[in-house]
Amino acid sequence: MKFHLAKYVLLAAAFGLVVTTADAQTRKKTTRPKGTTAKKATTKKTNTKVSNANLNAVAKDTTPTVAAPPKDPLDAFKPLKSLRNDAAIERNLVKERTPLAYEHIREDDAWYRQRVWREIDIREKMNLPFRYSADEDNGNQRFILILLNAIKSGEVSAFDATVDDRFTTPLEMSKITAAIVGKADSVEIPDLDKDPTGAKGIMTWKVVTKDFNPDKVEKFRIKEEWVFDKESSRMYARIIGIAPLQTIVDASTDQVLGETPLFWVYYPDLRPILAKYEAYNGKNFGARMSWEELFESRFFSSYITKSTIENPYNMTISGYIKDPILRLLEGDNMKTKIFNFEQDLWSY
Repeated sequence: MKFHLAKYVLLAAAFGLVVTTADAQTRKKTTRPKGTTAKKATTKKTNTKVSNANLNAVAKDTTPTVAAPPKDPLDAFKPLKSLRNDAAIERNLVKERTPLAYEHIREDDAWYRQRVWREIDIREKMNLPFRYSADEDNGNQRFILILLNAIKSGEVSAFDATVDDRFTTPLEMSKITAAIVGKADSVEIPDLDKDPTGAKGIMTWKVVTKDFNPDKVEKFRIKEEWVFDKESSRMYARIIGIAPLQTIVDASTDQVLGETPLFWVYYPDLRPILAKYEAYNGKNFGARMSWEELFESRFFSSYITKSTIENPYNMTISGYIKDPILRLLEGDNMKTKIFNFEQDLWSY
């Protein structure tokens, strides 16, 4: 009896062991596909993210953005101030020099008034002081740099020449800089930091701007008025404004297309500054005149391009005369008319 009971117990234990093993194997088989599926789904999501990242990387614009650096065209012309007296004498009169005030002309006494526009070509022999390129303690002595330094320091205001020549629209120095230097451009150059020898061919982008060449400004335009004061019986020539002219050149053919004024400066505001700059005189270094004296004494050569004499349509001479020689003769004819008017007032 006991033998049969033990036999049944062992048989039940063996059956329970078989069932437990089968259940464990079943669970193992059912859990593995779930883990594999989750792993595949995770891999798929990861691949999707990687592919999206690659698409974003490909779609991203790699073109270098050109941002104009804050470059001052006058930085290259900043002279070093002398630490000693750079002359045999103490030159203090130039620093203290102030121009004389204009003689007042009553409106009722201005019996005759004509407005004239002139152009000064600094390539002419008489106008070589405009190109004097020496450096002194007050800066470079080129006339265009004297104007730009006066505008930059805020001593005078520049006016937009594209609007009119009546000093109606002030012009910022940043716009003048963009006009004379131009826009920035990007250039691909070898990256010497990552590839010092250049054997790998690693390139990088660099933003560059053109340097300002003051010798490219070869002409100046002057707006003036000739007034006869009947109270003093005298003809006055009063300069109203000065504008440097920029030459327009076709980049493809290097052909000169014309000139355009960069800006206008009101001359009466400029007189105190010009009085502190000496104009070059190669014949007498000891008695140089100031720039203000040069303009008031009219020690420059110019030609008339426009006037109000018999000009009801307000046209320049080049607008109705195409031949350059005839334009010069027409300008001399206007000058003769002003001269003859004053001479005809006198009896000899």
